[in-house]
Amino acid sequence: MKGRSHSTLHPLATAVACLLLPAVPGMAWAQQAADGEARLQALQAQINDERRALNDMRAALQHRQQNLDALQRALDDEILGNARGRGGAAIAATGAFDLRAQGGTQATEPLASTQPQPVGQAPEADTRPPEVAQIFDQPGVLTPARSFILEPSVQYGYYANDRVALVGYTVIPAILIGLIDVRQVKTTTTVATLTGRYGITNRMEIEAKVPYVYAHSDTVSREIFTGSAQDNVFNAQGKGMGDIEATLRYQINQGAADKPFYIGWLRYKSRTGRDPFEVITDCVTRCVANATGTGLPLDLPTGSGFEAIQPGVTWLFPSDPVVFFGTLSYLHNFKRDNVSRTVLGGQTEFLGEIDAGDIIGLNLGMGLALNEKASISIGYDHNVVDRTQQNGEDLPGSVRLNLGTLLLGGTYRYNEHVSLNVVVGAGLTRDTPDLSLTARIPITF
Repeated sequence: MKGRSHSTLHPLATAVACLLLPAVPGMAWAQQAADGEARLQALQAQINDERRALNDMRAALQHRQQNLDALQRALDDEILGNARGRGGAAIAATGAFDLRAQGGTQATEPLASTQPQPVGQAPEADTRPPEVAQIFDQPGVLTPARSFILEPSVQYGYYANDRVALVGYTVIPAILIGLIDVRQVKTTTTVATLTGRYGITNRMEIEAKVPYVYAHSDTVSREIFTGSAQDNVFNAQGKGMGDIEATLRYQINQGAADKPFYIGWLRYKSRTGRDPFEVITDCVTRCVANATGTGLPLDLPTGSGFEAIQPGVTWLFPSDPVVFFGTLSYLHNFKRDNVSRTVLGGQTEFLGEIDAGDIIGLNLGMGLALNEKASISIGYDHNVVDRTQQNGEDLPGSVRLNLGTLLLGGTYRYNEHVSLNVVVGAGLTRDTPDLSLTARIPITF
């Protein structure tokens, strides 16, 4: 019985073993595949976590870089403020932060006199150029946004020139047959101007100028064609509204210490003043009451007689302790058609088309702040005036002029709203006014 049972169970066990043996490798392979998939998912999740952490670090680094740049601009503006003598005002404008090195690191602490800034918020940077004593017509510092500056000014100019005109012809060198007209012209001009500037934004302003002109001229001369050996003095004067101007300025870039500021501007000049063609001329050949005359105007004009447009660029370069500045401009006078002048006796003389010469202007200067309230500037202004044309031809006697002026000026700030600016100019070329004196009082509202 026992042997039979053993022989009977052995084939059954063998069959069961044969059925189970193929299933064991399949189950192991499936388990290995599941384990591999789990490992891949774990690695992918780890990669995603590392990528998110890296992105967070990049965002934090970018935020810190922005704060660092803002603090650096604040430090640059603080340096500019000290260079231009603004003192405490510069600190307040830059967020009232005290940046100082301690053991190779920088500490930022709010000053006790101002409110502390929130943590992580950089102070607002002052993007305006440094203030310098104004010596040229175009200022270098724009009006702050929504601020208005009213600037009354007075300019005095003196000009003296000698002129010798030979009226005749020569048959032998040094022997003149004819007359000699010797003239000494001395002219004084006083211009009272009311200027208004309004800041549209921190980088854009608009300006308008309304001048009132008083001019007086003394001419020492001998009337031509008379043969008189006696000098006579001819006086003339003129007063009234001058040419009204409007200017738009825009700060092109945001400079800093040792980085230039650029300001582009466009100026329009009207001809609201009394022009040279409207005054009565003591003519030479066409006068009824006086057949000779002097050829001089009996009244002086108060305007140029031409509308003009003038684009230009002003630049400022702060380099502690001075600020360098300059301007390059081009003035275009619009020509006039059907121009006539009035001569003595009520007659008119037709001149035709008159095209005044354009002007190329260049000036350079440097400013230095003496303390928080006073600053001085010195500079040179040069203008090249082209010839005047009549009916497409150069006007007889018209030549290209070079006007050079050396300027020295100073500004004293009484308070945050009122300043005094004085400029003295000396002519360096023959055609430039010998002396000019300008006083401005900008008042900020």
